Amino acid sequence: MHRLCSCLLIAALGWSSAHAQSGAEDIAYDPGGEFNFVRVQFDSYQSRMGGFGGGGFGGFGGFGGYLGDGGPAWSIDFPGADSNFLRGVSRLTNIRVMQDPIVLRFDDEKIFDYPFLYMLEVGQGGGISLTVEEIENLREYLLRGGFLLIDDFWGTRQWDNFQSGFSQVFPDREIVELRSDHEIFRTYYDIDGPKMIPALSRSDTMGEQDIDVASNHAILDDDGRVMVLINWNSDMGDGWEHTYHPDYPTRYANSAYQLGINYLIYSLTH
Repeated sequence: MHRLCSCLLIAALGWSSAHAQSGAEDIAYDPGGEFNFVRVQFDSYQSRMGGFGGGGFGGFGGFGGYLGDGGPAWSIDFPGADSNFLRGVSRLTNIRVMQDPIVLRFDDEKIFDYPFLYMLEVGQGGGISLTVEEIENLREYLLRGGFLLIDDFWGTRQWDNFQSGFSQVFPDREIVELRSDHEIFRTYYDIDGPKMIPALSRSDTMGEQDIDVASNHAILDDDGRVMVLINWNSDMGDGWEHTYHPDYPTRYANSAYQLGINYLIYSLTH
């Protein structure tokens, strides 16, 4: 197991603000690499009902549960978080990564080419709204060995919104809470369970909604493998995006990389 001190992890990445702005040219990107960051594009319930975003398909800004900054919920932290996580994986592990993160929907057959999917803000706009094709394709992807990481949604209202829409994927499978001794917290870094990783200008002492503690939940397959990892009341995406932001505490970014890499290693080895 890797037990890097949190104060040394970002130093191990070898990044500075100036280096980050240079594009991190020294990363050993590989067009045929083992890992690329795949972000899931999705509709919210309100967008499908003709609310925020109008339900139209218009690229990154065309639909899907709009937030205060005018962007769709699924695109928060994109592409900075995705690109930075790829750089972190390249520098902190032996995994060969591809250079450019991509965006796919659940009904796209290309998801079967990638073992790891990421989505966030699943409680906004009334929660996610999935078509029959998306539900069936995602279910098959997960049962065939795929892994979905869900990040950055907060409080009981957003949980209820998420669960209402996502329960269609596996209506007969329970969402279970992972204990801090689960192997997913030991696959690469030795971590003592979930961490509340706050957004920029927030603290890990208080959640964004009505719950002040982070927790990890999962949907398991018949063999006990985690198919869906639900990171509730925590925002790894902000930790990746703000890796070298002068006002973002290093300890939060460190936790984001440690947890994210553990989840990735788990997805590649189970």
